[in-house]
Amino acid sequence: MIIKLKNKDTLNIAEFKLKCCIGKKGISKNKIEGDLRTPAGKFKLGTLYWRSDRTKKPKTKLFCKKIKKNMGWCNDVNSSYYNKEIKVSKKIKYEKLYRHDYKYDLFILIKYNFPKAKKNKGSAIFIHLTKNYKPTAGCIALSKKDFFILCKSVRKNSKIIIG
Repeated sequence: MIIKLKNKDTLNIAEFKLKCCIGKKGISKNKIEGDLRTPAGKFKLGTLYWRSDRTKKPKTKLFCKKIKKNMGWCNDVNSSYYNKEIKVSKKIKYEKLYRHDYKYDLFILIKYNFPKAKKNKGSAIFIHLTKNYKPTAGCIALSKKDFFILCKSVRKNSKIIIG
């Protein structure tokens, strides 16, 4: 199963055309940490994460993991944990996965710069939720309804083509 980002606001999967939003500065073949761009290329999908206190676990063939309060994603370019899920620590920079807003109530890892991350090439590239389709910091975002459609359609060997 191939998911295709047709343009900056449409994700095609099977017969579905899902409205989405991407990084504020568009798509780039030369992604750099913090550049607000969505990386171009063909990538595998990773784990689906969900907040069990806010939403039901989606029906999917992907590996699923509950988000806990102490979970983060390392975006510290000087850390050996760069672009990996971590237990929150004051010693390294990270993006909190257990957020106050809804955006990470459900998300799927896009295996960009993963698992062997190159320093400063970008981290925490996800397919996550949006309500207003405002540009992201580099991720792809969908409505909750469309996210559930995506979850039912993808398989463990599914890939996403961006750009």
